[in-house]
Amino acid sequence: MNQPATAPSTAVTDQILSRLNAMLAPTALVVVNESDQHAGHMGDDGTGESHFRVEIESSAFVGLTRVARQRLVNNALAELLKTRIHALAIKTRASGES
Repeated sequence: MNQPATAPSTAVTDQILSRLNAMLAPTALVVVNESDQHAGHMGDDGTGESHFRVEIESSAFVGLTRVARQRLVNNALAELLKTRIHALAIKTRASGES
């Protein structure tokens, strides 16, 4: 995982980055818009901003289970998950984990 990086900027991508940076202070963050892979599928709202993958490394995850880590990410993105994001794949890692 690289130092904070992302796919080309979109409104939702920028919001994801902003919220995760503010809530979890990641040491590495990658946000990938995978909406093009789901065009025409259920949940595709036609905006090209409905399906995302997040890879995040943060000291906030130290000592937490995989489920607890994903809950932190989901909580940080709760409003977007209700209104803009149809699908979100999450890969988390605590700082220092390989």
